[in-house]
Amino acid sequence: MEVRVIAQDEINSLLSLNEDHFNDVKSKRINPAKLQETFVAFANSDGGDLYVGIEDKSESGERIVGFEEQEDANAIISTLLEETAPAVENVLIEFLEVEGRGLVLHFGIPKSPKVHYTASGDCYIRINASKRKIKGERITQLGYSKGAEPYERKALDNVDLEDIAESDLLKSYMERVGSQLEPEAFLRKQRLLTKKDGDRVPNVGAVLLFDDEPQATLETRCAVKVYRLRTTEAEYKREQLEEMPVTVNGDIENVIGKTIEQVANYIDGASFEDGGKIIKMSYPSEALKEILVNAVIHRDYSLNDDIHVRVFDNRVEVQSPGKLPGYMNLENLYDERFSRNPNVVRMLHNLPDPVNHDIGEGLDTAKNELKKAGLVDPVFSEKENAFIVTIKHKKIASLEEVILQYFADNPDGSLTNKLVRQLSGEDDMQKVKIALQKLRSSGEIKPEDENANAFNFRYIKA
Repeated sequence: MEVRVIAQDEINSLLSLNEDHFNDVKSKRINPAKLQETFVAFANSDGGDLYVGIEDKSESGERIVGFEEQEDANAIISTLLEETAPAVENVLIEFLEVEGRGLVLHFGIPKSPKVHYTASGDCYIRINASKRKIKGERITQLGYSKGAEPYERKALDNVDLEDIAESDLLKSYMERVGSQLEPEAFLRKQRLLTKKDGDRVPNVGAVLLFDDEPQATLETRCAVKVYRLRTTEAEYKREQLEEMPVTVNGDIENVIGKTIEQVANYIDGASFEDGGKIIKMSYPSEALKEILVNAVIHRDYSLNDDIHVRVFDNRVEVQSPGKLPGYMNLENLYDERFSRNPNVVRMLHNLPDPVNHDIGEGLDTAKNELKKAGLVDPVFSEKENAFIVTIKHKKIASLEEVILQYFADNPDGSLTNKLVRQLSGEDDMQKVKIALQKLRSSGEIKPEDENANAFNFRYIKA
């Protein structure tokens, strides 16, 4: 096993390490079974780094008290790697040698796509700087969130098989894919029926695809809410809603189509007024479509929340229930592929002219379309139990280019610092001020009124 001698800088970093959601230090004296609880918690959550051979900050005296020999850590390594069920894959293991103070055992634990248990059969998750034991339904929810147990295959014994088998939506689908099977046989073959108490009953995937009103049938919310907000601020007030949010209901294919249509309607009118002039925003429709499709087909349907699409004056935010599934994270979004609802994705993809043409390529397509339109890449974030994609109306072009382009399009126009920020998507007022001063110094623009109040200062073409 690799032994790496570490310098004083790295030693200092280890000693100053704060135990948090991603880091923990433990004494070498810890019981292996107790340490396994922390190991499992990291794997079940977002991964992290575990260092064994470092005393807690509350201890007085020397804090690095490592193993004398690698073999002294065998019981710990064996318990964590061989007795965790199932075994956690791709764990980094190394010894960090600190001169005169022994070997610190380092585990680099990845976020796992599976749910893991200790040798005693207990399940833990990481919450900030501590671990928490979970049971029953909470473990089931963890499995759904990871994609280890697809919620789309959950049996729904409150739904009559005949209602799905005889639905017009299923009939239309089978005609389009050219299936000659009996409806029940088709549903069974497509894994849209799940056994419960000896009977095959429709599952969540079947309802999402072929129920007229999945929003009324499912226990959790599965609609899309679309908002038009007359503001650029991060927080908005009720009075900034142009109208009450539009709720899009129906089967998953229709929800996708209606959502794209509603967002396109708002985007067409995405504009704001400045000095009596209407300034229009422009977004590539294909980028918006791909992100909206991704939100609907990859969301976590086990969570009791709708998808929220907010069209602001200078951006579009798409908030989808559920954090990234499996081994997906914010860093590998463009490189890795993991489908939380593989059956739903496959069924939609099998249609002629499917909404999800290139499986796994949606975000790449959105990024490329935004680039063609001269806009920056989409921004991804996770908040509480949701994944958010933000499409900013922020130009790749420099601020100076944005300003000059405005005057090329509006020779008799005038602009303010605020208008430049809205046009460019740049939030930093000082950066815009510097760009305006630079163009003023070069003689490209000039003040409309030298004596105007600072808050009303406007520039015109020189």
